[in-house]
Amino acid sequence: MRLKVGFLLRSLLVIGTFLALVVLWSSLSPKPNDENPFERRDDGALPKGDLADQFKPVVPWPRVEGVEVDLNSIRQKHGGVNLQDQEQQPNQKQVIQQQYVTFRPHTHAYNSPVLKKGILGNFEPKEPEPPGVPNGPGEGAKPFVLGPEYKDSVQASIKEFGFNMVASDMISLDRTISDIRHEECKYWHYDDRLLTSSVIIVFHNEGWSTLMRTVHSVIKRTPRRYLAEIVLIDDFSNKVHLKERLEEYIKQWNGLVKLFRNDKREGLIQARSIGAKKATTGQVLIYLDAHCEVGINWYAPLVGPISKDRTVCTVPLIDYIDGNEYTMEPQQGGDEDGLARGAWDWSLLWKRVPLSQKEKAKRKYTTEPYRSPAMAGGLFAIERDFFFELGLYDPGLQIWGGENFEISYKIWQCGGQLLFVPCSRVGHIYRLQGWQGNPPPAHVGSSPTLKNYVRVVEVWWDDYKDYFYASRPETLTLAYGDISELKRFREEHRCKSFKWFMEEIAYDIPVHYPLPPKNVEWGEIRGFETSYCIDSMGHTNGGNVEIGPCHRMGGNQLFRINEANQLMQYDQCLTRGENSAVIITHCERNQHTEWNYFKDLHRFTHVPTGKCLDRSDLLHKVFISDCDVSKSTQKWEMNNIVAV
Repeated sequence: MRLKVGFLLRSLLVIGTFLALVVLWSSLSPKPNDENPFERRDDGALPKGDLADQFKPVVPWPRVEGVEVDLNSIRQKHGGVNLQDQEQQPNQKQVIQQQYVTFRPHTHAYNSPVLKKGILGNFEPKEPEPPGVPNGPGEGAKPFVLGPEYKDSVQASIKEFGFNMVASDMISLDRTISDIRHEECKYWHYDDRLLTSSVIIVFHNEGWSTLMRTVHSVIKRTPRRYLAEIVLIDDFSNKVHLKERLEEYIKQWNGLVKLFRNDKREGLIQARSIGAKKATTGQVLIYLDAHCEVGINWYAPLVGPISKDRTVCTVPLIDYIDGNEYTMEPQQGGDEDGLARGAWDWSLLWKRVPLSQKEKAKRKYTTEPYRSPAMAGGLFAIERDFFFELGLYDPGLQIWGGENFEISYKIWQCGGQLLFVPCSRVGHIYRLQGWQGNPPPAHVGSSPTLKNYVRVVEVWWDDYKDYFYASRPETLTLAYGDISELKRFREEHRCKSFKWFMEEIAYDIPVHYPLPPKNVEWGEIRGFETSYCIDSMGHTNGGNVEIGPCHRMGGNQLFRINEANQLMQYDQCLTRGENSAVIITHCERNQHTEWNYFKDLHRFTHVPTGKCLDRSDLLHKVFISDCDVSKSTQKWEMNNIVAV
């Protein structure tokens, strides 16, 4: 009996141990609804070679880290396809790589374009474009120069609208333009199963002819079968010509052009989101500024990549239209083919950098679309449903500024792609000096653009935001509103870290715009116990800095001196120019490290010369001269300025 009891106890112990091991094993094994903690990470998310060395700042701060996402385990969690099954499903490889599990999969059938050299592309015009007015002013984008008798009216129109509207009003709304595309563009053949589009144009107190020429060019140069509608969003304009005259004029297109009016001034950003909601007919949304002219065969190259992959956002090459004479030419800068990627400096100013060798190596032909970290923001195309899945623009962004970076980061970090398209070109008129601008409405408050920038970096930059605050120290205490919903969106959509983005997509930006060191002091540089401050006067790249009345508004009077001994404003450094004048110019990481600030002595010294920063309040000049403790003009104080 005793033997049987002992046998039973030992049996129960063995069985219990076995069950415990089973439970433990099951808890460690990945379940269909759990992320797999043992899944091998995608090597593509890791920095390769010595790439990480490019991101070391002058001083080792901040500690930039990011949590990377195991896409395979997420796909399994949502019942998707395992990456390990790719060999069994080779036709799905591209889909798996490009589609993100939180967005609807791509279903539209579309073949990639084919380059057939010597055979004119199937979307190329078969006949030359008829002129708006034969030999008329501005035809072919030739310069149209008015005589001196128009000087006063021209200046008045520039002040009101930002362009020479006198000349514009004399140029046909259907004028021809010059074809400045790369020759290769003419031989691309596109699948005709392109998605349809709604073209959205937001305007506020725009001049008549520049606005209408935008509309005319879209209708004239877009195949009708793909143009679903043109949606005009009037952002609370008060100009007479934009009221009944506009409503009557667009009736000629029998509903193709639709007009919606905002009940209050929303600003460009939120008016574009409103446009997305009003544009219900097209599969793709194409945003254009209200003073553009689309180029020849602009549509197929722009919409083709989206027809192939719904998570792609495309941007045309933006050409420069002179706002005075209405000529058109490519933007300056870029590589030998004029191609550039969208970028930024660490104060979030828009920049363009030449197309890198890494991006060139990804393409077989010069005119293929290429990746860009960011867009300028005014002109782009995106699938309508995908834009809504992204949440449109951050509803907390006001008026203008920063929205181009917000949508760019959101696209890249949450699983999409942003491509620049060399064969789709759109001319854009840039405002002329002397424009009085459109001030934001009173309900917006102060510093809307800076608040936008802060919202963007707080949501998307992770620890890299410290570099923004180093470049924009006046924003450290700026109230930017609630961003909890945006953070939740990022978490729920498993969006990648900014560290991943910088290493995989925006890897070349620190090469052109190095990560800034910590600041030692920052603020206005005021003559000690005076009301005069150093002012860059908006000069860059070799212009003189001057002395002007202190205004406590930052901007051109906001400087910082960092631990690398650079005296900076945005991405520009102060240095010695000719005849000991102090100039401001673009500087790299280790350039112009030549200033010391002795706060207790109220003195800036120029290390290479051993001289001191000096000024003439009478002549409004800033220069360096032999140090003299008795000279009051060599005494300075740096006072913090806080944006509100």
